[in-house]
Order: sequence, then structure tokens, then C-alpha cells
Amino acid sequence: MTSGPENPLLAWEEYPDFGRIEPHHVEPALRAVLKQSQAELERLEQTQARTWHGLLVPLERLQDRVSRVWGVVTHLHRVRDCAALRTAHAAMQPAVVEFFNRIAQSRSLYDALQYIAQSPEFARFSQALQRTIMLAVRNATLHGVGLEPEQRERFSALARELAELRTSFSTNVLDSTQDFALVLHKAEDVQGLPDDCLALAAAMAQRRGHSAATATQGPWAITLDLPSYLAFMQHSARRDLRQQVHRAYVTRAAHGQWDNAPLIRRIMAVRHEQATLLGFPHYAAMSLASKMAPSLDAVHEILRQLREAGTDPGLTDLIELSDLAHAHGQNEDIQPWDVLYWAERLKEQRLGLRDAELRPYFPLPAILDGLFALAGHLFGVYFELAQAPVWHPDVRYYQVYNEHNERIGGCYFDLYARPEEKRSGAWMDELAGRSSVCAPVGSCVRLPVAYIIANQRPPLADQPALMSFAEVSTLFHEFGHALQHILTTVGHGFVAGVNGIEWDAVELASQFMENWCYDRPTLVRLARHYQTNEPLPPDMIDALLRSRVFRAGSATLRQVAFALTDLKLYTAPEPEHIDPIAIAQHMASEVLPLAPVPEDRSVCSFAHIFSGGYAAGYYSYKWAEVLSADAFSLFSAADSDEHGILGRRFRDTVLALGGSRPPMDVFRLFQGRDPDPKALLLQDGLLTQENT
Repeated sequence: MTSGPENPLLAWEEYPDFGRIEPHHVEPALRAVLKQSQAELERLEQTQARTWHGLLVPLERLQDRVSRVWGVVTHLHRVRDCAALRTAHAAMQPAVVEFFNRIAQSRSLYDALQYIAQSPEFARFSQALQRTIMLAVRNATLHGVGLEPEQRERFSALARELAELRTSFSTNVLDSTQDFALVLHKAEDVQGLPDDCLALAAAMAQRRGHSAATATQGPWAITLDLPSYLAFMQHSARRDLRQQVHRAYVTRAAHGQWDNAPLIRRIMAVRHEQATLLGFPHYAAMSLASKMAPSLDAVHEILRQLREAGTDPGLTDLIELSDLAHAHGQNEDIQPWDVLYWAERLKEQRLGLRDAELRPYFPLPAILDGLFALAGHLFGVYFELAQAPVWHPDVRYYQVYNEHNERIGGCYFDLYARPEEKRSGAWMDELAGRSSVCAPVGSCVRLPVAYIIANQRPPLADQPALMSFAEVSTLFHEFGHALQHILTTVGHGFVAGVNGIEWDAVELASQFMENWCYDRPTLVRLARHYQTNEPLPPDMIDALLRSRVFRAGSATLRQVAFALTDLKLYTAPEPEHIDPIAIAQHMASEVLPLAPVPEDRSVCSFAHIFSGGYAAGYYSYKWAEVLSADAFSLFSAADSDEHGILGRRFRDTVLALGGSRPPMDVFRLFQGRDPDPKALLLQDGLLTQENT
């Protein structure tokens, strides 16, 4: 297969022709760009250029050439997976990893960067360029540039192995999730499921080969894909079936051909060896070397505060569920497979909120319109549906314009679950980042393009996709990431948008946008019935606003347990000799008011810390949530007519500056002071104003 211009992975500027990309295009395209960029890298090392234009400009270009092709391949691997693409991805991954390791470990480039950083000219550089250079130096250090040749090669070999392990971990989670389906044929097996859940279960059955399945007659398939799993666990009156589905969910990727337990031990051992090669006592210390948090002690302290604030409310939450279950005739003690069911009943009782009644007010097309309108009001940006090549017919592409009607970027939305080919969860990724250096011919800058990926319920035959409030919140969250990627004004690609932002600060923009789901005027504008266009009734809006603090203690403790498990695993002195399942079980039992079942193996599907980017960094969600809660408190305290002014300030600092300045500096520019951890406790109802 040729690597020439007819290869769709190579023949594109703004976006590739996704529909033409086939697995056999992957290897020739990557070998072509790797060959060209490696040759340029060798020339760059030989010339020993020690200026911004002589070093940083070609370095950005040669890395971008590989990144943009590999990024498309990785994206398709996540959203349009197949056996041939997996094989092609696995075949080329070592070469790609080795290429970027080679750059990070280049002593010639490192010496040149250090020379520039120590030169008199450095002080005259822009803050973005200074930050680019210092981050490159830090990255080189953390990739072993200072090691002896033999150790450096060992570090690279470990990096290649780690990339393969992470991919295998993720694939096992996907395959084991797809493998399970509980097919129900009797009406008594679906007791309690509302009509929309029955329709979803029938649609899942149709995908599983039951072509005649209907919502009223069945059969109904319950899968471990999150929309299906949550719907069943929240509404099924069949406790025995909830137990069966729960046990399947918490043992994903924990048995047989998809068992991730051996991979977990090896992933931890590889990361530990990398850390010790660099002189760190454990991987957590290495991870924190590139984070906003100043120390492991600082992380533990904020987790301690959150745990302390959440413990009593979390215990109260459990007692309330237990009392409710007993009042409705459940004589057995409450178990993990009961929690979602009785929490939903308590929410209905206390708040009057029923998911089936809310969904008609959150049709996806209207929610997107409302989200775009909010972005326009706050940040002066506008989204316009446009034509572009897509990888699935359900995908939509939007051009993004600023208040001067100048196009500033684009964004793809791929929001529906496709469990047969698409990884679970929700995320934002980039097709292209903003860059002056990589601008197309005739342009002064390359515009950023983002992907927003989710896995919500698809439209049914007679209605649009109707979203749960949680799905609305998730969409707002990922939209925040996309805004930071698209609205950046930085021209240096290494620190534009989300690039270069410390991992524990990168959730600030996403969680900030999530907060707007709990803003009354926003909800009033947003929530409209898909058939009548009637607004969400005021009493339901009141209930949604109160729902933010509903079981907040339990939600906080759950995140703390995840974060502490992560840190415990990655501070282990001999990770190959520990039992990660036992550690996760112990930590959950210590922190949570209700211990997991003995056979719980959910750590085997904890993708965030094993295949994702949150290793020894899961605490980042709560760390950034402090930043977002504090930032949003300015808007909560202001009149709505001030939101546009504050929104522009947020745009011109947090969203515009991206990684071009340290995150604490960016936060201070917006807020005028350091973040206050109490803001999060107040937001979650775990602290009252009287106690501040």
C-alpha cells in the first residue's frame, strides 16, 4: 500500500476523509511520516541550533507531522474499533512511542534547550515561549535524558512496553463489557423499568440479534454499557437480577482471556522502575513532579479534608437508604446492588425527581442549542453546523466563530453509545491544535479542532435522543474541555489550549462549565419538552437545584476512595508483590460506609489510572473541582447581567492562556487570589456559610 498523497491519513489539511480511512492505510502512513520526521530530527541534532527559530520551530513541526496522523489512528481505534484496526494500531505503536522517547531523550536537544533557557535572550521571550522551553526541559528530565546510555535504553524499552500494556488493558475492558448481555423474555423480569428504559433494552436486544424485539413485548437485553447498566440498576424491581448485573459489572476484565489483574501488576512495576531510574522513591513522586500540587502531603491533606467533610453525611445517606428499603419490605441488609435502586426511589420521594419524567425536557438537539447559546453569552463564541467528513453517520461537525465573525476552530460531536465498536465513557480529544508554526500555506495560524465523545442513549424511532440530567452534565463537562482547546489565543502549539496544562488543573474549565447545569436561569432556558416546548416546571427546577447536594457525602467519599486507592497503588515500594484487588477492597472498606462485595474486581476496569492519564493523579478531579467551584462562586455572587463581563474575563485568562502560564498564575489572573478549598465544600452542601 502506497504512502503517497492518495493515502487519506496523509492527504488532509483541516480534517481527514474519515470515511475513506481503512486499517491498511495505517502502517504506510505512519512509516512515511516517521521516516521524514526522524530524518529532520537527526539534522536538527547535528546542526545544534540554539535559537527559538532554529530549534523550537522545526521541533514543533516534526513532532506535529507524526502526532496528527497517530492522533487520527488512535481516535478511530477508540470510536470505530475493529480487529484489523487493532492489529494495525498495535503494530505501529512501538515505533511511535520510540520516536517521541527519542526526542525527549535527545541530549543534543536538551543541551540546546538549557542553553536557551540560560541565555540573556530568554528574559525577552514571551511568557508562552518561556513556558514552552521550561516544559520541554522538564519533559526531557522525566523521560530520562540525564541517564546513562544503558539506563536510557532501559527507560525507553519500559515506555514501549507500557504503551502496549495500556492498550491491552483498555481493549480488555471494552471486550469484556461487550461480552455480557442479560436477555430477558418475561414481563416479570422487567418490573419497575419505565417505558424509555424498556425501549432502550429492546434496542439493545435488536443489536444482539433479536430483530423482532419491542419495548412492550421484548425480549429485552441489559448490557454493561453505562446507559443500559444505570437504567437497569436504578429502576429494576428485581433484586436478584440487579445482583446478577452488578456482579458482572464489578468483575469486568477480571477473568479468563480478559483478566487485567496481571496487566495491572506489570503496569505498576514498569512505572515504578521508570521512577526509580529517575531517582524517585515511587511513581507517585514522579507523577507529581509535573503536577500543580506542590507535594504528596498537600494532596493527602485535601483528600483528608474532603473525607472528613463527607464521612458523617455519607453514613447518613446509607442509613436513609437502609430505612427506605426496610420500609418497603426489604428485610435483608442493603447491598451494593441496592444502592442505585433505593437512591433513585429516595430521590423520587424527597425531590420528586424521576428520570423518565425529566428526559423529555432534555432532548439533545435543544440541549446543544442551549449550550451554544450559553457559550455565546459568556464567551462571545458561536457554533454553526457545517459539512465535514465524519466516521459515523450520527457524528456532527460545527465551525466555531468569535464575536467578530472570524472562524477560530471546529468541533466534532459523537455522542451516542455504540458498544460494539466504541469505548465507553466520555472524553474530549484534539484533531488539531492551534499553531502558528504548523499553519497551512497562506494562513498565519492553524485553527484548533476538537472531538467531543460521549456514550448516551441514541434516538429511538419516534423521538430524538432524550438525555438524563447526568448526561447533560457530562456534555457540559466535555464541552468545557473543548472550549479551552478552541478558544486558546496561544500560537505556540506545545502550550496552546489544553497542551502544557498540569494534569491536576486541566479539569478546571470542564468542571466550571458543568456548574452551569445548576444555574437556575440556564436551566429555565435549557429545559424544554421535546413535544410541547413547555419549559421545565418551576418545582422540578427547584428539585434539580437541590439535587446537587443530594447524597453529596456519598459522592465525595467515592471519589476520595478512588484517589486514595490510586495513590496507595503507586506509592507501593514493591508493586509486583502487592495485591491491587485487595488494596482497592481495603481502601473502599475504610472510606465508604458500605463495603464492596468480596468478589468486587472493579479495579480491573479502573481505566483512568491504568490505561488513561490519571496514574497517581486521580485526585486531580477533586483538586481541579476546588478551582472550578471557587471560580464559579464569582458568577453565583454576581447579577446575571454581569455574567457576560465575567465570562469574557474567564475566556481571556483560563480559556485563552491554556498551558502558556502556570495554572496558579492563570487562576490568580482570573480570581485575583489563591483558590479557597472551602468553595467546594460550600458548593456540595458539606459546609454552611455559618461554619466558614
